[in-house]
Amino acid sequence: MDADVDLHVPADKAELEPTPVPVLGAISAGGVIGALARDGLATAWPHPASGFAWSTFVINVTGCLLIGVLMVVVTEVGPPRRLVRPFLGVGVLGGYTTFSTYIVDVHRAAAAGAPWVALAYLAATLVAAILAVWAGSAGTSFLVRRWAR
Repeated sequence: MDADVDLHVPADKAELEPTPVPVLGAISAGGVIGALARDGLATAWPHPASGFAWSTFVINVTGCLLIGVLMVVVTEVGPPRRLVRPFLGVGVLGGYTTFSTYIVDVHRAAAAGAPWVALAYLAATLVAAILAVWAGSAGTSFLVRRWAR
């Protein structure tokens, strides 16, 4: 269902009650939106097999930034909403980010005779994605605290 839902945690279990159908619908609808946005960017910004996959890099880094923002907003702003995290987090941002394509891009670059590009892309994406989640989370936490004053 959702890898970050622990059915032993009452709040997580409540998200799926009385039926998981609305949650599955929200995830599906969000996934369509996220995947269409990702495909649009990837189509508009193609790259050769031996080149740095800038479109996938930007997609994954911006998606990670937005995941950091969303997690703070969901946990610290306003009352909990049952379908916000599944729709936006799992659906839209899960469909938008594409770490499977990231790995395929690394493999394609290496296979096309550009191992240094593959290694640079592999490391840069990992570092930038982690920093983006941190920046989104820390920046949003700061703004939420400042706004609450």
